[in-house]
Amino acid sequence: MEKVLEPLSKLECNRKLTAVGDALYVIGGKWKLRIIIAIKEGNIRFNELQRTIEGISAKVLSNELKDLELNGLIKRTVHNQTPVVVTYEPTEYSHTLKDVLQALSEWGEMHREKLRKEG
Repeated sequence: MEKVLEPLSKLECNRKLTAVGDALYVIGGKWKLRIIIAIKEGNIRFNELQRTIEGISAKVLSNELKDLELNGLIKRTVHNQTPVVVTYEPTEYSHTLKDVLQALSEWGEMHREKLRKEG
């Protein structure tokens, strides 16, 4: 049986809209959650990421990595060797997205199956 959402007061509705807006600002878009998922095993290099995430350009990946680092979701480490190696890994804070990622994954699978059945 489906849960019915209770109506919200205007104040509560605005609070939730603001919270969702804040979340989407940090993790929204086509690539950020995909990057986080790809990095979750830890210590992955830029080129490995680009190969793992099909269709992302180097410029977009670079910008998204900077945003994710700025928001405390990934850590960038420069290893001083020749050649210089840069790796990315998830932060402890990124683990707070576990339930969000799980819910999105389950919903995506359900939606894909729904479309298959209708098509």
